[in-house]
Amino acid sequence: MDLLIRNEIQDDYRQVEELTREAFWNLHVPGCDEHYLVNVMRSHPDFLPELDFVAIIDKRIVGSIMYTKSRLVNERNLSIHTITFGPVSVLPEYQKKGIGSALIKHSIKAAVNAGFKAVIIEGHPYNYCKHGFVGSKSVNVSDSEGRFPYSLLVLELEKGCLQNHIWKFHASDVYNLDEEGFCEFDKLFPPKKKGYKPTQEEFNIASNAFIE
Repeated sequence: MDLLIRNEIQDDYRQVEELTREAFWNLHVPGCDEHYLVNVMRSHPDFLPELDFVAIIDKRIVGSIMYTKSRLVNERNLSIHTITFGPVSVLPEYQKKGIGSALIKHSIKAAVNAGFKAVIIEGHPYNYCKHGFVGSKSVNVSDSEGRFPYSLLVLELEKGCLQNHIWKFHASDVYNLDEEGFCEFDKLFPPKKKGYKPTQEEFNIASNAFIE
């Protein structure tokens, strides 16, 4: 399997939105809105186009990763710029073949070369600790309310950059999607049946769990 990873270009937009919809459909909730997030993200001021990559096999886009700016604020009210990826999308028939991992590794290398200090994400530890991410509490990074979500994960790109401080994480507001805008956008895609998968309950548990 020959895998090519390159930056997304405008001609890719619709294909990436379609694959993102396929990748997340019924995964976390009945249906999904990640394809709308992808569409909105590209025109948001926090979007990082230099870290927007697609994975290609046999001239077909099969995966995508996108990043936004985020920030950490410490106990002295001093902030540092961080970055956040998501969604990471892989077509269902290409999942569990290392494509998502390849996109993460490729983009993290690019982020290091660009001088970013840390990556903060929300996701299942099982999927990301193998890439060096740690639970946020171990590096004193809480959410904006001072809690330590199970799903909040941190990767220091500059080792030790978070030491000796207590941090609060602030994600980009691009993730606060407009419901009406989403409904109109989703009408542009073929109808799909919403349904239940056990992964939805797993997501619900992980999203509402906190480390004491």
